[in-house]
Amino acid sequence: MKNKSFNRYYLLSCISVLIASYYPLSMGVRVITDMIVNGTVLKENYPKYIIPYTPISIAIIIGVLLMPLCIKLFKRFALAGGASIATGIFFAIELLFEQKVVVSTAETVTKLEDWQMFMCYVPPEGWGETITTYKTQSAVDILMGDYNPAFKLHFYIISIVLIITILNCLYGFGQMVKNGDKKRLKSLILQSVCSLSFLGLCILACFTAFWRDGSIQVSPLSATLMAVFFILLGVTAGVFVGSFLLENRKLVSILIPSIVASVMAFLMYIGEMFLLNGHLYNFGSGTIFNSIPGIVFAPIDLLIIVASGCVTALIFSLLNRENSNSAELL
Repeated sequence: MKNKSFNRYYLLSCISVLIASYYPLSMGVRVITDMIVNGTVLKENYPKYIIPYTPISIAIIIGVLLMPLCIKLFKRFALAGGASIATGIFFAIELLFEQKVVVSTAETVTKLEDWQMFMCYVPPEGWGETITTYKTQSAVDILMGDYNPAFKLHFYIISIVLIITILNCLYGFGQMVKNGDKKRLKSLILQSVCSLSFLGLCILACFTAFWRDGSIQVSPLSATLMAVFFILLGVTAGVFVGSFLLENRKLVSILIPSIVASVMAFLMYIGEMFLLNGHLYNFGSGTIFNSIPGIVFAPIDLLIIVASGCVTALIFSLLNRENSNSAELL
């Protein structure tokens, strides 16, 4: 009976992931078709953010397809095996696209990784314009390859978090269906909510860039969305770690996830700093928004990093309390 239930769950998971991946997969097909037919992708035909989202989708699909095999081979470490394979596939496809796909404009022909850097510098509605308000490189400089490849750090962080947390949900529920053990149910539900919310923010960022206009000082709406993005990234990563620690001492099951959350938010700020050549976006005017002397961070940035850890700590404090109450009732 459990095998039949797992088979149904596995089939539903595969179908759901394929349906959800329709757009990024179609973007990949369009680019590959243009490369085969024309040897290049014209700027006007380039689908935004084929990297990293097409490689992410392919990695997750393969990770889900391998779920029964990973559970059979690796048992309780099935997620580690599946996520490792999926992450390796992601980097293989990502690097292949970056190096082999070229984008053509009226002025230049450039590798996809250079073009992605250009799009990060120029707001979606301003492609083709040169932004000079705070950038140290012009659009032409970027398209000619004069850039720091470390800008991709934030792409890779987002990609890895999405891959492992989504697979954590799918594998976790799959193992629950297979063995009937529901001790991770609440944390997996929470992980699903966090992962889907974070994915939704990523999609919004793809098409709007959170309504940034090319200036280093962003609007209140943009600042709010960016702050939520950083916090939610950290919480999503913290929940992933914490979902495996609920049976441990409270200090371990609360402190470690909260530290992971703050570290991930901090790393995203580092990625932003690489992208902006040593700067960070300014969320407003006043002491709390101005950089602290000697470092690039403003007080609001440090508060966001700490907030990510605090939210995660609160979540696991509540989960631990509920688990303790349930144990007492039993």
